[in-house]
Amino acid sequence: MLIALIARDKPGALQIRLDTRDAHVAYLKSSDAVSQAGPLLNEAGEMCGSLVVLDVEDMDAARAWAGADPYAHADLFESVELIPWKKVI
Repeated sequence: MLIALIARDKPGALQIRLDTRDAHVAYLKSSDAVSQAGPLLNEAGEMCGSLVVLDVEDMDAARAWAGADPYAHADLFESVELIPWKKVI
């Protein structure tokens, strides 16, 4: 099952993102669940959120993955959506 994780950073939280980025990227690379991932950017080109496509068994597995993300532990996000997704192209 593919799940799109769309997370928006809290306002003014760029430094939290930068401070936690190495741990987050290591988590992404160590996970078999990540299909693709990258930061969302604001109009100034600064990172302001995350898009991660997870390939997991079910929504509970997606929730568990999201909860273990170092960004989640750092309380970076204002909002997180987990949305079932279907790849077409």
